[in-house]
Amino acid sequence: MDTIRKPDRAELVRRAAELVPILRGNALWSERNRRLADESVEAMTRAGIFRMRIPARYGGYECDTATLVDVGIELGRGDGSAAFDVAAWWIMSWNVAHFPDEVQDEVFADPDVRICGTLAPTGTATPKDGGIVVSGSWAFNSGAAHSQWKLLSAILPTEDGGAEPIMALVPITDLTLHDDWEVAGLRGTGSVTAVAEDVFIPAARYQRIAAMLQEQYASRLNADNPIYRGPMVGPISASTVGKIVGLARAANEAFLTRLPGRPITNTGYGSQAEAPVTHLQVAEASLKTDEAEYHARRLAALVDGKGITGEPWTLEERAYARVAVGRVCQLAHEATSTLALASGASSLYADVPIQRIQRDVQAITLHALNLPTTNMELYGRILCGLEPNTFFV
Repeated sequence: MDTIRKPDRAELVRRAAELVPILRGNALWSERNRRLADESVEAMTRAGIFRMRIPARYGGYECDTATLVDVGIELGRGDGSAAFDVAAWWIMSWNVAHFPDEVQDEVFADPDVRICGTLAPTGTATPKDGGIVVSGSWAFNSGAAHSQWKLLSAILPTEDGGAEPIMALVPITDLTLHDDWEVAGLRGTGSVTAVAEDVFIPAARYQRIAAMLQEQYASRLNADNPIYRGPMVGPISASTVGKIVGLARAANEAFLTRLPGRPITNTGYGSQAEAPVTHLQVAEASLKTDEAEYHARRLAALVDGKGITGEPWTLEERAYARVAVGRVCQLAHEATSTLALASGASSLYADVPIQRIQRDVQAITLHALNLPTTNMELYGRILCGLEPNTFFV
């Protein structure tokens, strides 16, 4: 398959849809082995999935967020863990596209590069001639087993005696990975802990997080590109919502696939499909999935529209980027839980997809940037005329 020519949205969605059987076929293996199957990663590489947020000058596709939503939905239909890792790789690629251009030359030399990362500044940085020395430990490095680089955050002392968080890039081989990913959901993401011990990072490979939040990006060549405009909160949020909608769709497909011929035990219904309660459950789950998709597409349209016009984001729009993710998670969680509850005790077996889908959605919903209650509180604060109580907005 040609991954050098830039495909249009329809072709990328078609490629992603063709991946669904492969991702589904490997989902149980990935869950049991707590990392993505190599076959899944290789198939997504051939499809060009990892190029979607890479600058075109390196062979990337520079896709807008509407395309990310479309492709993310298909990947979510296939496997939640694979879709989660892809979204994380997209986000880190977008972040690196704001580093100095010479750093991008190094990292994006392979247009299929995968960069894992976290924004929590749980490391310490010490100035040294030509750069910094970093030590620390970072949890939740999704896709680390298949990544070549890691984007980490640390606290760096300032000249005035204070300290500030920075974001830095290191080859994954400079870190020690601890195989500690024993969790209830998204087990296939392989989100292990990474540890650095006195790792030197050249000055060009770290950026002040405060500057990035204020859109003071270091790249000259990407400065006027609509794909890389805007505050971090918008593109990061829009990169992740498609997979959540896809998981809700996967739950619906999994439920309806098992429905024909299934009775409701200890009732007079020889076919679950004939029971009015089933009709209510399926309708509710379907409508909530549609409502989740509405917010996903509304957010993508906001991000892409602002990127094209270059108009500044209002504080309310920034807060909406957060609450949209929370709302998508809330609706998808409710939809998948409704269908899982209607699936009966036989759905507890590991080879029945719906129980894994439900756990994956639950895990995504618990993510600090996705949690519905936190994001709704933030949005409500802004609507009430108060200042945000978080830096990430």
